[in-house]
Amino acid sequence: MAKTAIFRGAVCFAVSIAAVTPSLAGGLERGGYNIDLLFDPSDYVLDSSATFVAPQREVKNARDNPVKSGGLLPSSWSTSADDSENYWSTRVGAKAAIGDFGDCMFDYSEPWGAHLKPGIWQGSSYNIETKVKSHNYATTCRVKFDLGKGDFSIIGGGFYQELSGYKYRQVVSPTALGPAYPSLYSGIGKLEMEGDGWGWRAGVAYEIPEIAFRTSLVYNSAVDHDLSGTVSLTSVPPVPGTPLAVYGGKNTPVYGSVSMPDSLELKVQSGIAPDWLAFGSVKWTDWSQIQVVPFCPVGVSPCVPGASSLNTLDLFYRDGWTISGGVGHKFNNQWSGAVSLTWDRGTSTVIGTQTDTWMLGTQLIYSPNKNIEFKIAGALGLLTSGSSSIAGARCGSGPATCGDEAGYDFGNDLVAAISTGVKVKF
Repeated sequence: MAKTAIFRGAVCFAVSIAAVTPSLAGGLERGGYNIDLLFDPSDYVLDSSATFVAPQREVKNARDNPVKSGGLLPSSWSTSADDSENYWSTRVGAKAAIGDFGDCMFDYSEPWGAHLKPGIWQGSSYNIETKVKSHNYATTCRVKFDLGKGDFSIIGGGFYQELSGYKYRQVVSPTALGPAYPSLYSGIGKLEMEGDGWGWRAGVAYEIPEIAFRTSLVYNSAVDHDLSGTVSLTSVPPVPGTPLAVYGGKNTPVYGSVSMPDSLELKVQSGIAPDWLAFGSVKWTDWSQIQVVPFCPVGVSPCVPGASSLNTLDLFYRDGWTISGGVGHKFNNQWSGAVSLTWDRGTSTVIGTQTDTWMLGTQLIYSPNKNIEFKIAGALGLLTSGSSSIAGARCGSGPATCGDEAGYDFGNDLVAAISTGVKVKF
């Protein structure tokens, strides 16, 4: 049976706020990983949420590198563009108590994703549209032991993950195509890829229910994805004396690999007065392991970015750090609310638009009875300014350069988010 405690309302509320409050993190993170449902004091729980995020990132002062596309892009193409698309992230989970010894949860989430769609602009040689999406299916359990005034838990689990995406970019400029543009060739190439992999998690937690105290430390492993796909250059002519002489004008099967990052997260919460609770977290994510992802024609080995690769995804990330804190209050048996502040260190280095982000979030929970609760949350954030270098960076150990198709600047921008959810417990 579920335990009762002086601060039980605060305990339930803390579990809810972590699962639903909108956020925006670096790298390719969308929903990330979250196992807070595992700690819900009810014996059986069904939980679902949907989050809508609207980043308003605008890039300007774009400079094209004509060396990469065989000629300058048309001067009529804009030097500015909207670099971000709105997106949804969903999560569904179920948790069951295993007697008094522990709990298990099963959940579906969308941890990774991206959608950048600047369209036709002076940075088209770098990106016209890029989209990445993921699906994650996980099982996580914990075993509890009495320790002092509270419970000590050992946490473990595994997950299966699917990853897919595509990218359009201007491979050959309209200037280089001449009269063949656009009646015969657009000069646009497309990369499509997909892959899957397995991961695991392990951690520990300690709880003192009487004061709504809980601290947890959870590690999520990296997930190695073997990628397969195609590079479509049917809109690009075979150009003698270049790799396009072989691959231009046709679809080519390609392969690659990427390791989605491991992460370590520390969370702490505690009741600070009857019906008042403070919470905070620190998370590290190993985004620096993703620099350049090469895609090589099937049969070409080894796959080396800038040497044997036919296409690359140039990211040049650094590690991500996310720090969050806030306070929640239970107003009565039906209504609770909270406010939080989150700082996320930008993961972009020489290229990209992911600078530091600040998010102010609020949440309201309505519980008409003890078996159901409805949640709505909102957040408003600041995306700080920066620039992406046209110089790019070295692809790897060799002399080739990646990410040097275009350069651009961006100012301070806003991001808004809203999330809704429902939880049924008994």
